[in-house]
Amino acid sequence: MEAKKVPVSVYAESTPNPAVLKFVANKRLIEIDNIEFKNIEEAKASPLATRLFHYPFIKEVFISSNYLALTKYDIVEWEDVTLEIREMVRDHLASGKEVLTTVSANSVPENTPESSTLSSSIHPEEKLSSDWTDMDHKINSLLDEYVRPAVEQDGGNIKFLNYDAGTVKVLLQGACSGCPSSTMTLKQGIQNLLNQMLPGQIKTVEAVNG
Repeated sequence: MEAKKVPVSVYAESTPNPAVLKFVANKRLIEIDNIEFKNIEEAKASPLATRLFHYPFIKEVFISSNYLALTKYDIVEWEDVTLEIREMVRDHLASGKEVLTTVSANSVPENTPESSTLSSSIHPEEKLSSDWTDMDHKINSLLDEYVRPAVEQDGGNIKFLNYDAGTVKVLLQGACSGCPSSTMTLKQGIQNLLNQMLPGQIKTVEAVNG
């Protein structure tokens, strides 16, 4: 018996960041965990992101397994463009066009098959997972278990960069990047969590783009 084809659907969902709107699909978009594009040049590997950057109000595109988190410039209100964006994304997916074609060799750190997140570029302060210490692994595991699931619900991601002398540095992505509540979330939530789980070893949590 032939399987029934499920129509592609896309719906918009607000996030804690007023500049970011989440577009959720009923199908998997990419095989990696997530990827972020800051401009159209970075988006060459993604036909969908490239199309989105042709809208003059799109500032950044964050693609996760089943949703997009789009950051806009203040030149428009989301309510004026949401329907147009939603229909464009739905049509792109329904027509079978690719979301992500390739991830170039320099897109992700080497020797990181176990990495929980993939980004379109390596941050200058990011330590390769092959060089991680036991403490690095512990911190990333705690972020994986307790933090990332929550921020993913809000259309964002927190990527572990490095740990040095009590300071944990992370990269905010998607709706978390530039979010007014991000600094408070880091200080009150993540820092308290790490202090509780790793007593005496965490002095501060810093977002390099917070």
